[in-house]
Amino acid sequence: MELDLIWILLGLPAAFGLGWLASRLDLRQLRIDNRQAPRAYFKGLNFLLNEQQDKAIDAFIEAVQNDPDTSELHFALGNLFRRRGEYERAVRVHEHLLSRGDLSSADRQRAQNALAKDYVKAGLLDRAEDALKKLEGTSFEGQARLARLAIYERSREWPQARAVAEQLERSGEVSFSVRKAHYLCEQARELNAQGDATRAAQMLQKAITEAPDAPRPQLLLGQLQLNMGQAAQACESLSQLFVAGSVAAPLAAASLVRAAMAAQQIPKTLALLQSHYALNPCIDVMDAIVSLEKANATPDADTRGRYIEHLQQQASLLAASRWLAGADLGGDETRLPVQKALELAARPLARYRCAACGFEAKEHFWHCPGCQAWDSYPPRRVEEL
Repeated sequence: MELDLIWILLGLPAAFGLGWLASRLDLRQLRIDNRQAPRAYFKGLNFLLNEQQDKAIDAFIEAVQNDPDTSELHFALGNLFRRRGEYERAVRVHEHLLSRGDLSSADRQRAQNALAKDYVKAGLLDRAEDALKKLEGTSFEGQARLARLAIYERSREWPQARAVAEQLERSGEVSFSVRKAHYLCEQARELNAQGDATRAAQMLQKAITEAPDAPRPQLLLGQLQLNMGQAAQACESLSQLFVAGSVAAPLAAASLVRAAMAAQQIPKTLALLQSHYALNPCIDVMDAIVSLEKANATPDADTRGRYIEHLQQQASLLAASRWLAGADLGGDETRLPVQKALELAARPLARYRCAACGFEAKEHFWHCPGCQAWDSYPPRRVEEL
């Protein structure tokens, strides 16, 4: 009995000492871990500020390994991967976050939004669409709908784009009436290409009703009517752009000339064009006036002199080239080389240029193929900007 008591008395101090030593070792390890994680984090932040992304990623990976429960480090690492174009690694990081059961609701929504961005950047539009739909009813709902709208426009899914635009309007975003009119115009173009001109015209009439100030539906309707042999209706539709003083009226000038000739409405249309030109001088409208004056066969009409009038108002290589085409400068051996050089110099000036990204094209675009912006092309040639 005395021996057991002695062992107990000896064992108590030993147990106390071992417990104290173990606690000190755990505390020391905790301090080391706490020092290592911030050090790795701040090292990564320093690399990031110095635009050394490779080293920043290595530092953040080290920090994540030291403290795998830190969601902010995961977000930073995922964003870095996305910025570097390493979308697969970014997806893995954000999927790992979403798989955690201890993630807060706010961080889960944030991770879902980041994952959707990864898919968009990677061009995986179907997966991006599914990821964005899961953000409905969250604080990222508005951003997700705008991203889905961009996806539908990019993939030319116009009915889906229209549905999302209506959702955005109902949620208090800006009006999408003009954008929705564009969607109807795109659908009308597809229907016309398929040979269904009647339904295409119905689409355009609907677009005009919904967005009466949008010039594109009126322009496309006039061109469609002209192609269907309805010259009088086409002349009426296209003339509306000039009557309203639309900035897009010059885009309709060539089609209006064809419609006026086919409908035998040359004098009336000529007067309309001249009235519009007096207020808004433009080379396309002047070309239309010259074409109608030639067709009207007015004996005293000086059609080439019209371009001199235009040059008196605006310095224009395009107008000079058109004037030179009929000039008598001592024979073709003199005129043709000069005219060819002038046309070559004027050719880039006849293009249209996107005001958002600067993309230039021979034809006018309502939806820029470069930056995907709507209505970013002024309806005037580069020379007239």
